[in-house]
Amino acid sequence: MIREARFLISRKPYAVDLGTLRGSRTETPQGRNEYYFDGRIEAVWFRRRRGVTVACIGDLWDLQYPEPADGRQFLEQHDDGRYGGDCAGRWDGERYWGAQEPAVMEQHLGILRPMLANYPAIPPGYDGWWTFQAPR
Repeated sequence: MIREARFLISRKPYAVDLGTLRGSRTETPQGRNEYYFDGRIEAVWFRRRRGVTVACIGDLWDLQYPEPADGRQFLEQHDDGRYGGDCAGRWDGERYWGAQEPAVMEQHLGILRPMLANYPAIPPGYDGWWTFQAPR
């Protein structure tokens, strides 16, 4: 991924909480002390759905070797954006889609409501904007 200085929704950018990298090592089927790191990092992003701007929250995930030292290195090594973010919650200003547990729903809306209201600002605690698209 590439970090960009400005926000362009057409480039499908993500803002990421760099301190949330988590994952585990899994040995490859070939053995021989080889592994891959199955990692996830929390992210938020804006998208357009049927002409309406929505705020999304979820994870970016990737399988990597070698294991990244931190969230920034995880993003810099992440070069396959085919699947995009794994959305866990979405807010369009009227309706919420996502978790069914009230505590998780409240947590998501606590981030998504002000995020959409302050579009396109990066929410506090997040680093952005990161994109899979090549620099222009």
